[in-house]
Amino acid sequence: MPKGQPGTRSNYGRVTDEVVARLAAIVGNKNVLTGEERENYTRDEMPGKRSFLPEVVVKPENSRSVAEILKLANEKVIPVTPRGGGTGLSGGAAPIYGGIVLSLEKMNRILEIDKVNFVATVEAGVLLSDLLEAVNEQGLYYPLYPGEASAAIGGNVATNAGGMNAVKYGVTRHFVLGLEIVLPTGEIIQTGGKFVKCSTAYDLTQLIVGSEGTLAVITKVLLRLVTPPRKTEMLFVPFHSLRAAIGSVPDILQRGILPVGIEFMERDMINLAEQYTGKEIPLHDHEAFLMILLEGENDKEIHRQANEIASICLNNGAVDVFMPAGSRAKRDLLEAREKFYYALQRFGMVDFADVVVPRSNIAEFVETAHRMGEEHQIPIIALGHAGDGNVHLTLMGQAGGEDEAGVKKLLSKLCQVGVSLGGTISGEHGLGFAKKDYLPIADSASKIELMKRIKRAFDPKGIMNPGKIFSLE
Repeated sequence: MPKGQPGTRSNYGRVTDEVVARLAAIVGNKNVLTGEERENYTRDEMPGKRSFLPEVVVKPENSRSVAEILKLANEKVIPVTPRGGGTGLSGGAAPIYGGIVLSLEKMNRILEIDKVNFVATVEAGVLLSDLLEAVNEQGLYYPLYPGEASAAIGGNVATNAGGMNAVKYGVTRHFVLGLEIVLPTGEIIQTGGKFVKCSTAYDLTQLIVGSEGTLAVITKVLLRLVTPPRKTEMLFVPFHSLRAAIGSVPDILQRGILPVGIEFMERDMINLAEQYTGKEIPLHDHEAFLMILLEGENDKEIHRQANEIASICLNNGAVDVFMPAGSRAKRDLLEAREKFYYALQRFGMVDFADVVVPRSNIAEFVETAHRMGEEHQIPIIALGHAGDGNVHLTLMGQAGGEDEAGVKKLLSKLCQVGVSLGGTISGEHGLGFAKKDYLPIADSASKIELMKRIKRAFDPKGIMNPGKIFSLE
């Protein structure tokens, strides 16, 4: 198995002129990059400036080409890093051992939208924005929105992406009915299908979902669709404290109301978003906020839900309940939420935690995190998905030097606290390269060894996205 630290090449083969020529014979010269263009494939959107130059970038246009590329890589023991839109936040698409970046960007065809069976069949490189538009044109709805429309569907599946709509709709794995995958040997495997029930042997579909390209390359995806909501609404609710805001969430859900999403954020995040967008957010001077997204069959149902939620929030100490007047005001608030990550990047994010805890423990986790941040003299900004317990803690400061070591130490402690509260270390972004060192905090040695055995069964030569999730050394 390959040994050494990220960025080394111990025990891996090189991309020689012969290999480049064979790759060109598979996909054509125009789809093989060996020059300066490779710079665009050195990293994803993870915090920090680390990048890793691949020896070659290959852009197949069909599954057969993917199979031939993997056969060649397996024969020569060359590492392969699958890549979708490059929007991941954990370094999953960073080619840390060089080798081949296998970009799925040209496999971007929507193959079918089956209105009878409510299924979309798409290639892995289809962008989420294109899928949403195509499905909407057919009067159907794909409700998951992880927050980045330029993400590729294959990447969403590989990381089991979540997002704001998870309270009602769940995460990506809940909408994946089947896959086409290519193994390192070049075998093309079909899993699942246009059916919603299956009790036939092992569920390989769900094994591949969230595997971050470490087992196989996803080339096609069958996605479950639903009917679109007739009415939507949003509530923006300020509180004097985060504990009061989070305390409203179980009361809402226990009433039998199922919002699409319940987001939480603190005042520091609101201030940064206003600076970044240049737009004022209503009621921005309070300590904590809930953003609650609703769907209903008609105005009457929407207003009933909104009134009940408003009453619950006010009983839990809400200062006010704001309902945006008109689609533009609603859109402004949603766009501000979608740009939180970019605002944090601009104003000094050095790293972030993607911890998920039971909903009832969010406030305790965030309060503990703030105390720990003060002890380490590292400011922390908290936001996340109150409806599903996914907390994003952003560590602010200057990247590099002693600060970076302190950040890693603090992140490890934050992961430990999250696990001690009944949670785990990643809710929706995956481990990739950036978070893999924290896996032993969440899972036992026996469980990790079982996952490594699964990895070896799929990929005995260790070529598939090595150095992600865990190391095999």
